[in-house]
Amino acid sequence: MEIYLDNSATTRAYDCVAELVSKVMVEDYGNPSSLHRKGVEAEQYIRYAREVIAASMKVSEKEIVFTSGGTESDNLALIGAALANRRMGRHIITTCIEHPAVMQTMRYLEEQGFQITYLPVDRFGIIRLEDLRCAIRRDTILVSIMHTNNEIGSLQPIGEAGALIKNMNPRIIYHVDAIQGYGKFRIYPKKMNIDLLAVSGHKIHGPKGVGFLYINEKIRIVPIVYGGGQQKGMRSGTENVSGIAGLGKAVEQIYENLEAERAAMYELKERFVQGVLQIPEVKINGLTGEMSAPHVVSASFRGVRSEVLLHALEEKGIYVSAGSACASNKAPKPSDTLRAIGLEKELLDATLRFSLSVFTTQEEIDYTLQTLYDVVPVLRRYTRR
Repeated sequence: MEIYLDNSATTRAYDCVAELVSKVMVEDYGNPSSLHRKGVEAEQYIRYAREVIAASMKVSEKEIVFTSGGTESDNLALIGAALANRRMGRHIITTCIEHPAVMQTMRYLEEQGFQITYLPVDRFGIIRLEDLRCAIRRDTILVSIMHTNNEIGSLQPIGEAGALIKNMNPRIIYHVDAIQGYGKFRIYPKKMNIDLLAVSGHKIHGPKGVGFLYINEKIRIVPIVYGGGQQKGMRSGTENVSGIAGLGKAVEQIYENLEAERAAMYELKERFVQGVLQIPEVKINGLTGEMSAPHVVSASFRGVRSEVLLHALEEKGIYVSAGSACASNKAPKPSDTLRAIGLEKELLDATLRFSLSVFTTQEEIDYTLQTLYDVVPVLRRYTRR
């Protein structure tokens, strides 16, 4: 039996996505910049994907720029906006629990002379709007707040923050990393005052290596990739046609029955949360229920090292995470998010992330719970000897 509960790291592609990607790579493989029929066929895939994505957010098709994924989308948004608007100021606001794609980009911008304010979060991993209000200065040019935290599933007050920012200064650019939220919620940038919004394909059952950035047509950012001038010069390079086609298909699929599938995930998540809390000395990090993401559960198992428990579950065919997959190739270090919410020091290295998808079943949740009931007491006895 194989049970995949690491969907915040990546997701299995929909069958229809895999089939379309293969078809485009093998049959409709033209360069979309070519003038002949093969090129026109390729361009049609890009046009259709752009239409589907724009419709999902009620924005204009010309406001969608395709990228290699979430990291590039965040980099283009933040670096592009900061460099384009630095004459108006050099102050940027973000949160202390952002994904490395944002956090490391902020470090780079600090090296370029920008001042960054990192907003704290409460014990549930949520910013306080009053802290945001107090942080905004006359020279603030950019605010970046993630929609859904990838480690504990906390949801930020994105709409309220957007209204606050624009009421204080309409010229401030508002960026949202929606990589864990898009495809789980309906996100409307115009309504929420979002100027830049980053999405990655492989988090929504699409291909890896492709994503997009929504760019409000009224704001100015500069490109960070130069070359042949594709996508109106905003992101040069031959488009990943098969990936873009697959991304469009994934968006179409995931938004078709969004509410029903999200409700099913919330139900499975609650079943898992209540079940895992039956184990003594287990703590759930962040909020649960509909105040949190439908697919992420962060659980700390006192007395058991996360890496040990992760591999014990793996031996039983259950795949989970001990943190952000994007940082897994580095030397282990305590999670910034877990530290930010004030998690006890001894629990920092005793925490696992379980993340669900539309493919997760009740049988898989029950099997995972039973496995935890079996292995956690054994590992605790071994650890405490």
